[in-house]
Amino acid sequence: MSTSKTPPPPLRFGAHRLTLRDIRRIALGRQPVALDPDARDRMAASAAVIARAVADNAQTYGVTTSVGASVTTRVPGDLSATLSRNLVRMHGVGTGAPLDRTTTAAVLAVRLASLTIGKSGIRPVIAERLLELLQHRALPVIPAEGSVGASGDLTPMSYVAATLCGDREIHGDDGPVPAAEVLAALDIEPIVFAPKEALSLMNGTSVATAIATLGWLAAERIARLSALVTAIIAQVVGGRAEHFDPVLHAARPHAGQRAVAAWIAEDIGTPHPRPGHLQDRYSLRCVPHIVGVLVDALSAAGVWLETEVNGVSDNPIVDVERGVALHGGNFYGGHVGFACDSLKLAVAQVAGLVDRQLNLLCNPTENHGLPGNLVGAEGPDFCTHNGFKAATIATSALAAEAMKLTMPAGAFTRSTELHNQDQVPMASIAARDLARVVELTEQALAITTIGAAQALDLRARQVAAGQIEAGEVGPRARQLHTLLRSRIEPVGGDRRLDRDVAEVLDLMRTGALDGLLDLDDGADPAGRPAR
Repeated sequence: MSTSKTPPPPLRFGAHRLTLRDIRRIALGRQPVALDPDARDRMAASAAVIARAVADNAQTYGVTTSVGASVTTRVPGDLSATLSRNLVRMHGVGTGAPLDRTTTAAVLAVRLASLTIGKSGIRPVIAERLLELLQHRALPVIPAEGSVGASGDLTPMSYVAATLCGDREIHGDDGPVPAAEVLAALDIEPIVFAPKEALSLMNGTSVATAIATLGWLAAERIARLSALVTAIIAQVVGGRAEHFDPVLHAARPHAGQRAVAAWIAEDIGTPHPRPGHLQDRYSLRCVPHIVGVLVDALSAAGVWLETEVNGVSDNPIVDVERGVALHGGNFYGGHVGFACDSLKLAVAQVAGLVDRQLNLLCNPTENHGLPGNLVGAEGPDFCTHNGFKAATIATSALAAEAMKLTMPAGAFTRSTELHNQDQVPMASIAARDLARVVELTEQALAITTIGAAQALDLRARQVAAGQIEAGEVGPRARQLHTLLRSRIEPVGGDRRLDRDVAEVLDLMRTGALDGLLDLDDGADPAGRPAR
């Protein structure tokens, strides 16, 4: 009997509003995609407006004029397509390591969402080619560096445009492969751009938005998992469940704070008795106030990013009804940049939090009788083992690096391109910072999660030996412990932990924990209705 799952129906670009989770499923190759017929009609109509502008030699930016500060240079209609092609060539100055395949697929998905609205003046064939790249996972090699976030992500997006022409490279199994070879193998005809089409592909916020979207989703998981790990730690060290009482948090009713307190209250179970203990350290007592900031930041940033995904970040915009091109600055990545700059600070605070929590677990003066450094070894050589001592150093290093990256990228605006782009948001830099802060925080959280599981095992050993009264974690915490133990062993004598960390990161990053953490497709970080 086959156990294979029926694939979901295709998501049709241009048919409806996309969610951030839609982008992630597409990026991971888990969501079939197609093009809505109405989107084809809208794109064809907008392309016809541009064709008329060329025929009439109407002054239209990037079509019958050059670009940027060179806008005063007129371009005859018969050279508009040549301008389009040269824009791609000019912007081939990307530097740095390329975006990974998942992020690149997200870039294509975000750009398709924008172009299929039908206000960018491109033919449907452009969207069809992007769709084919996604369907075949023929993903362009996009250097990560070189964008100031306005006019959009011109340089990195030029690598997408060039791929459609059969230029530059596509990710292969053994490294970059010339795009022309890949397109030929897939029987895909390279595009010859019509006027404005290259500009429409390049002149938008799709790279920053794609990176930010994946960072947002990972940050959401960090928030939910850190609350669950907090519940485990509070339970094993005899923390005060009172700290998470709903009446307490209703008195200062920030939505994120209340949500995190409710999560911890549900998962904490019955803490091990600790007579005379009145208040916990801030790294336990104030978790709703720390992680709650991230949850509220996610709610705000999620609205902005979803708006960006479903908006037209292009210039000029084609108004089909009036048959005109409207010139403006929708390519400006200010909202995306600010979302990332604010999220990275809130995420880094969680890195600092879980670092403090692991140190609390390891400190015999604070951990309510657990072995120092969570040493699991027993017997005469107990004194030769140091358990999680090095792990606490590692989490401190990770937290410090995350915090170092919280300087807002938007504060470093530059005037560029002959002072035409004289105020820019640095959105893709902020997005890449967010991605790195998320990565560092995931690693610190993974280590602390392993420490929390170790503490549960050590507590169970003490209860079995009659050394301490029993407590009981909540059902979700037990499920997490069981899942962890299906992948990693308790730490007895000293051994390497990097492989354990990799296993936990795999659980986090593949979505294997999403069901446990209630991160379904309709969820909002603070428990509000889906947008």
